Amino acid sequence: MTQQTGPTDPQQPTQVVPTQAPQAPHFAPPGHPGPAPAGTPDGGSAPTPAYGPATQAPTPASAAATRRTPWLALVGTATGAALVASLATAGLVGAFDATPATTSTRAAEEPATSTTVPVAGSSSQQPDWEAVADAVRPSVVAIDVRTAQGAGTGSGVLIDTEGHVLTNDHVVGDAVDDGLRVTLSDGRVYEAEVVGLDPTTDLAVIRLVDPPADLAPAQIGSSDEVEVGESVMAVGNPLGLDSTATTGIVSAVDRPVSTSDGGSTVVTNAIQIDAAINPGNSGGPLFDAQGAVVGITSSIATDGSSNGSIGLGFAIPSNLASRIAEQLITDGTAEHAFLGVGLVDGTASADGTTRRGAQVEQVSDGSPAADAGLRSGDVVVAIDGSPVSGAESLTAHVREHGAGDTAVLTVVRGGSTTEVTVTFAVRQADEETPQQQEQEQQQLPDRGGFPWDMFGRG
Repeated sequence: MTQQTGPTDPQQPTQVVPTQAPQAPHFAPPGHPGPAPAGTPDGGSAPTPAYGPATQAPTPASAAATRRTPWLALVGTATGAALVASLATAGLVGAFDATPATTSTRAAEEPATSTTVPVAGSSSQQPDWEAVADAVRPSVVAIDVRTAQGAGTGSGVLIDTEGHVLTNDHVVGDAVDDGLRVTLSDGRVYEAEVVGLDPTTDLAVIRLVDPPADLAPAQIGSSDEVEVGESVMAVGNPLGLDSTATTGIVSAVDRPVSTSDGGSTVVTNAIQIDAAINPGNSGGPLFDAQGAVVGITSSIATDGSSNGSIGLGFAIPSNLASRIAEQLITDGTAEHAFLGVGLVDGTASADGTTRRGAQVEQVSDGSPAADAGLRSGDVVVAIDGSPVSGAESLTAHVREHGAGDTAVLTVVRGGSTTEVTVTFAVRQADEETPQQQEQEQQQLPDRGGFPWDMFGRG
């Protein structure tokens, strides 16, 4: 089962389990409720008086009824795991009354293209995690969220000195007016406001109100350079335990992961990691061994018996995250590449080889796909040389592009392989119904009875 790691609930291919966090031990830092679904004790986070007295945690069924909007962070991956969001919602009582925790830290580098890195003496082969943690911790924040259904916590990362924080849409998207507070690593607390939300990529930007002059933003790295086996560190606010660092390796790249809130579907070519990710980590940064941000943690896979980490975590690549963040800061909205096809999983044979791919079921008139000459029955087996394993895989690759970008699709048609160049356009949402938007980019494949309808961001 896969869950998103923010104010959302877990998702699993065989069972839907809310991202509810168990009551945290009383040594946890005050003022930082842990990520748990609405109605759970202390938000299922670190014991914070702000969330009122601890009570028995609700069952998954009752939690689903009380959590924020359809936030069951259930996510389907190519392997059929379920995803769970790791921001947890909590009780409404005094959600913002506690005193923030404090942590001493050292300033990190500013996020911009730079030839330097926060920790030059550390490498993937010989990581100096102590130095990396010390350098990057000031750039990581804990986010307290108040919603109409309750409250919860998530994570975020400072991306500039103006007080902009990059996080997940499912962490802050349902916040009420004046319902956001951000706690810096040294314990200072600031009110925050939403700058822009992008449910399509599950990304959001918020901004501190009256930010201090000594903010230490993170340095954003290139996710294109991330390789399988590379050492990484996730830092966030799991279960309300702020500034928590966990380490591991990159288990896979370009892992197609999809989540649904019952309306729109989020499809990401995610970075898969084995570093521990838990409810409350959502929106937090994933660092490489030199302290540069290479991803935004957003979901985890679970086996159905636990909402915690089993070593299958997923992060949104930093290149996509930084592009969307820039658009949100500039315009408040984000544009998305549009191909204009309906897809299902398929296979195709050419030159004596059978390959998996994304089979085109329909092509929208006047779309980039139509202009490029794609036809119903075509099977796309690669994009820009990267293998396409199915409908979700192609959709995820397209989501990585911006409007106006071009890509070369490798297509099997009638037993022969050909290459088609496509120029992506901007999706004109106001010209389509929600149902058309949902079906146009992809159609979820038949997984032999797999309960796809159970996926959502509860």
